[in-house]
This record gives sequence, structure tokens and C-alpha cells, in this order.
Amino acid sequence: MKSLLIAGCGDLGTRLASRLAPADWSIAGLRRDAGQLPRRIQGVAGDLTRPETLRKLDRHYDAVIYQATPAAREPAAYRDIYVTGLGNLLSRVSTDRLIFVSSTAVYGQDDGSEVDEDSLTEPQAFNGRILLEAERLAIQAGGLVVRFSGIYGPGRDFLLRQLKAGRATCRETPPQWTNRIHVDDCAAVLAHLLALDRPEAIYCASDPTPSPRCQVLDWLADQLGVAGPVREASTESGSGKRVLNHRLVHSGFEFTYPDFRAGYQGVIHASAND
Repeated sequence: MKSLLIAGCGDLGTRLASRLAPADWSIAGLRRDAGQLPRRIQGVAGDLTRPETLRKLDRHYDAVIYQATPAAREPAAYRDIYVTGLGNLLSRVSTDRLIFVSSTAVYGQDDGSEVDEDSLTEPQAFNGRILLEAERLAIQAGGLVVRFSGIYGPGRDFLLRQLKAGRATCRETPPQWTNRIHVDDCAAVLAHLLALDRPEAIYCASDPTPSPRCQVLDWLADQLGVAGPVREASTESGSGKRVLNHRLVHSGFEFTYPDFRAGYQGVIHASAND
């Protein structure tokens, strides 16, 4: 039986664990409050930003997935969890496969262009810059990186709440390109990367259908039976990017939710029952 440590084990880690056969994987989940994890996962209490709490992790794991999240959206919190926290963990554990969960925020393109694993990474915001620094640390340690686009799914229904509150806005011209991936597909991607014999160093994980923001919001509003988004005035800049997933798909991965329409059906149903 192989051993897996999920560092920063929350909703995504729990979904991943449910996909891995108990006969194949022994799973440990590191988080500050380990008592909230399901039985399938052996909870390990620890704080990635406090190395003295990680002593119980001193061992070898067949695989480690680093998917911790910052306590606040500010530079210090991002650096603490992604750079310092990853360094603290790597000083304690060894592994045959390290997977670092990153984000397409590492791309700075904002002109509607397509990006993939070989595109320039020149992020304008602090979160992308810090994530890129942590990616380099993971790759230097022999790990691989998966860059998720906007994650949505049960409990991740920000657009629905915006529409219901009448606060959703979008711009027709030029279109604001958006990219997303359902949280269940995120878990499936991680399981897929664990199983690959010879993975690449970086994978972009986004569904195959980048879509203009207005198109997404109009469809969601129609499904919800609420007013559509307010149209903003046109501008000459700020069109986002379109994330390509060809490397992931060519490795054999298949999306359960290939576009926002397929993925949001269940989210809308759950929202209607709230």
C-alpha cells in the first residue's frame, strides 16, 4: 500500500481521498484542526507556518500533495503558506512524487490571448508572483505543478450569489474571457497525476471551454430565473486570457464537466434547495 500526505487537507483533499482506493493508498491529511477530517483520512494536526508542529511528519511518503491555502488575501499570508510553508514541509518529509497545487494567476496576460504551460509567466498581482516563486521551489525539489483556473462547485457559488443579489456585472466589448474547473474535476486531475508514470513538470488544469463572462452570467441568470448582469461600458483593455489544457488532455485525462453549463447544473440545483 502506498502512502499519501495531503498538506492543507480541506474540501479538495477530501474529494481526492474518496477517489483513491483504500486498498491502494494510506492517506494522511495535515491541517490545523485535524478532527474535522473523515475516517478515510488519518488526521495530522499541524501548522505549515510553524515548523515545530511538523515533527510528527518526519518520514518518507510515496506522494505528497501540497494544496494549502493562505489565511488572508495579502502578500504576507501568501508568502507564509506557499513559500515558507512549503519549505518547512520539505525540510521534514521526503517523497517520490510531490504535487504542488498552483493557479493560473501566475499568468499576467490580459489581452484575451491563449496561454499554456510554455507561455510567459509575468504576473502583475502579488498572488501570482508568490505562487510562481513557490512553483520554482517545488520543481527544484523534484516536484510537479498543477495550475488550476477558477474552481467552482458545491460551496463555491460566488457567481450565483452575485446574480441573486443583483451585483453581477460584465462587459461585452472587448469580451472578458474567463476560465474555470469544477472541484470534482480538480480532484480527478490530482488522482490522474498521482497515477502517471512519467509526468511533465507543469500542467494547466482548466476545462476545455474558456468563455466570455457575459455569456456565463447570462446563462446562469436564465437558469436561476433572475435578472441578468449589468453591462459595463466598453473599454480597450482588460480581456483576460484563455487557458489551454492540451498537455493534460494528451496525458489521458477526461473532464466530467467540459464546460460551465455541464458543471453548474448541480450547483444551481443545490443552490435552489438552500
